[in-house]
Amino acid sequence: MARVLICEPHADIRSLLAFVVGRLGHDATLSDGSCEQLRDVDAFVLEPGDADALALAAWAREHLPGLALVCTSIYPSWPEVEALHPDAYLVKPFPLLRLEDALADALARRTGAPAAVAT
Repeated sequence: MARVLICEPHADIRSLLAFVVGRLGHDATLSDGSCEQLRDVDAFVLEPGDADALALAAWAREHLPGLALVCTSIYPSWPEVEALHPDAYLVKPFPLLRLEDALADALARRTGAPAAVAT
């Protein structure tokens, strides 16, 4: 089981992301905006259009290079996000299976474990 931090500004989407993460058997934690929270997780799912989330992701890449990073946004990726080398970038709306697969693949790449197959 992985620990996944979720940083999403919209409450309804935040709840949906937490549900999907939990359904995969992982522990979902909602971001309080602190860098310290990132030290205790295996993956970070964020909306990079939120300036605070983007700043947290930049901090994570600098200090925690092994952290799995999955971006979800209504906008196509842009250079500032691409510089973070996210493990996945999903454009909303996306099928929930895509999030499940992206998170499983990102965690597998970062841990070296085989990717889990979403059901």
